[in-house]
Order: sequence, then C-alpha cells, then structure tokens
Amino acid sequence: MLYVYMIKSEKDGNLYTGSTNDLRRRLSEHNKGLCESTKNRIPFKLIYYESYASEKDARSREKNLKLRANALSQLKRRIKYSLI
Repeated sequence: MLYVYMIKSEKDGNLYTGSTNDLRRRLSEHNKGLCESTKNRIPFKLIYYESYASEKDARSREKNLKLRANALSQLKRRIKYSLI
C-alpha cells in the first residue's frame, strides 16, 4: 500500500504533499527534522491522506497535486475545515 499525504506545519501553516509506503514512519521523520525540505518548519500534523494499491497511481496523484493548481484547489475545498 502506498499513501499520498498532506501535512501542515504548525509553525507557519504551510502545506507539504508527499508519498510513502509507511505513513507513520514518514510523519515521524518530518517531525524529527530528518527531511531536508521540511526540517525548518517542524512540527507537522497530518491533515489528509489517500491510499493506493499501485505505486504508479500514487506517484501520479502526488505529481498531479504538486504541479496542477486546479487539483490542489479542489482538494483544499474538500478538506477546508481540516486546514483551519
């Protein structure tokens, strides 16, 4: 199982989207500062995730959320209360 996830920095409120095969481990890595791209924004909380049986599907969805503003906007509208 692969997960596409969105975490929110409790420090600055910014969002980060990623993918992993172990969601708990990955969130822990983010919060321990082990990820170069997020280490200056800890702590994080998980606000959303999707699970996929296919790695190809998960990577495609992650790329879609990162590169297409419309896809990210649509997701933000769906989870608007989780973003508060």
